Amino acid sequence: MDVSESASISSGIAARYATAIFEIAKEEQQLDQLEANLDDLAQALEDSADLRDLISSPVYSRQAQQDAITVIADKMGLIPVVKNSLGLMAQKRRLFVVPQLVTQLREMIARHKGEVTAEVVSATALTDAQAAKLAETLKASVGREIKINTTVDESLIGGLVVKVGSKMIDTSIASKLDSLQNAMKEVG
Repeated sequence: MDVSESASISSGIAARYATAIFEIAKEEQQLDQLEANLDDLAQALEDSADLRDLISSPVYSRQAQQDAITVIADKMGLIPVVKNSLGLMAQKRRLFVVPQLVTQLREMIARHKGEVTAEVVSATALTDAQAAKLAETLKASVGREIKINTTVDESLIGGLVVKVGSKMIDTSIASKLDSLQNAMKEVG
């Protein structure tokens, strides 16, 4: 089995759980709470190496994973459908797909709301004002509400890389330096 097959399998597993969670949350009119829970869960995954280890390490028993994820879900105040799904995923040894689950659920919620998600990578963290201005500019360009997911990559030196759907706009200084270097190679 190659890596692409493994990624495809993980994506398929995440999609099945995401669909179930989304449909239940929609039926129970809890999409706003679900969206807030996803933000909290994504932040926890980013901040906690222990949580990342818990969901991906085969060293933990099913019961240990289930007990731990249930306690974490309670502490985070996750809605029952998310908490129960995480518990079931632990029982089935499927917690490793939680990052893909979060991504797919965010996409489903955005589609439901008529939003488009823009992945923005910047050299430094964007201020709230900068993010709002960027969202406004992208909304004018795309014609739909834009939700921005930001990450920081200091190797960009400056500027932004914005991906909306299949379009990518790269205004980073690192990219411009690469282009200049390639142009110089062609000349010399």
